[in-house]
Amino acid sequence: MPLIIDGGRVPPSWGEKKSLRRILSIDRHESRTKGVSIAFINNMPDSALEDTELQFFELLDVVSGDVPVFVKLYSLTGVPRTDRGERHLNSFYWDMNDLWNSRCDAVIMTGTEPRHPDLREETYWPVLTQVLDWAERNTTSTVLSCLAAHAGVLHCDGIRRHALSDKQFGVFDFAKAADHPLIEGTPEMVRFPHSRWNEVRADELTANGYLVLTQSAEGGVDSFVKKRKRSLFVHFQGHPEYGAQTLLKEYRRDIKRFLRQERETYPSMPKGYFDTAAARLLTDFREVAQSNRQEQVMDRFPDAAVVGTLEKRWHLSAATVYRNWLQYVVTNKADLTAFPALAAVPASAARKRSVLHQEG
Repeated sequence: MPLIIDGGRVPPSWGEKKSLRRILSIDRHESRTKGVSIAFINNMPDSALEDTELQFFELLDVVSGDVPVFVKLYSLTGVPRTDRGERHLNSFYWDMNDLWNSRCDAVIMTGTEPRHPDLREETYWPVLTQVLDWAERNTTSTVLSCLAAHAGVLHCDGIRRHALSDKQFGVFDFAKAADHPLIEGTPEMVRFPHSRWNEVRADELTANGYLVLTQSAEGGVDSFVKKRKRSLFVHFQGHPEYGAQTLLKEYRRDIKRFLRQERETYPSMPKGYFDTAAARLLTDFREVAQSNRQEQVMDRFPDAAVVGTLEKRWHLSAATVYRNWLQYVVTNKADLTAFPALAAVPASAARKRSVLHQEG
């Protein structure tokens, strides 16, 4: 089944990509009984707003199978926007007040670039916490990505994030830390992109009742879960949804900030992402940029040579995790007694209650 954008507010990039006609009305009964309705709360900065839409739309479209997936777009009030960003939101997103009266099976909420070390000082903090409280009571599952995951554990359990000495940036290997249906069908070692300056730590999470699903010494905690009232909260410190070129775009953005004197240090190259030839080209460019700190140096950035080397090597694992998550939502829509508090029961027992799709 194709992904369906609720209310016909289809961003052009997705409509053109899928050659879809706008859907102006939706059978609400069909949505509630046969499909999954998702509130997608996209808070990414304007530079990544539309790319993030496509990344999540493509991932959900791939894993939906025979399940109709209805997506309704929102963004937190208080996130800084340019005029272009505001126009995009006004054209394709719903006002947050609409969410409180909506019936959604699940929420996916992204992060954004923080302006303050303490997230509780962000202008969007009050409405963000309102979403978290609402989701506990009104959804089957809630996915929190990157900064949203940090905000979730801070609000719900008072777990503070810790600043890192350098950006956790690149594609990292993670081992399974638990036997759990959401990661069933993935390899014992999975690779996912991360891009963050802060982390939450395994010992503090487990002390507060979270189950860590994937982690590593180099990459830290990758994913973790906790049941809150009706909703299973799924947290990703990384970005399974990222496209093949997303880390490259972020790396270019950070280099531009260095050349504009907006940051003092040249950004570290993303780990585990570029091949040897691409890394050599980018190291050569770094020497040029550091010796001539002018924005026009970006004209010499080796985009064309690097792009062709990039692979989305985490795609199968990302699809498996999100397919499992979508099946979890479907199962719990049909029977709220199924899959109780997955973080607290053995995976073997949970598997007896429901069969989750695995990667083919």
